[in-house]
Amino acid sequence: MSITPERKAALITEHAVKPGDTGSPEVQVAILTDRITNLTEHFKTNKKDNHSRRGLLAMVAKRRSLLAYLKKKDEGRYTALIAKLGLRH
Repeated sequence: MSITPERKAALITEHAVKPGDTGSPEVQVAILTDRITNLTEHFKTNKKDNHSRRGLLAMVAKRRSLLAYLKKKDEGRYTALIAKLGLRH
């Protein structure tokens, strides 16, 4: 259900703005998106897991606020990120 360290490192290197970057909005949104996808799959078989559902809602809210921040600061980076991650169909 959680993200593996190898997968997290791959996401960081793929979405980093500069080398050694782990805190940019792009990296944070990519990690949250991966975790949200994993939890969504988990809920297909565990419909009554309301404790994890609360965590999922918190992650979705965090990702939404990070995307709003990125859109406000640099709309080009925002559109590139949502296209790369396949968000906002």
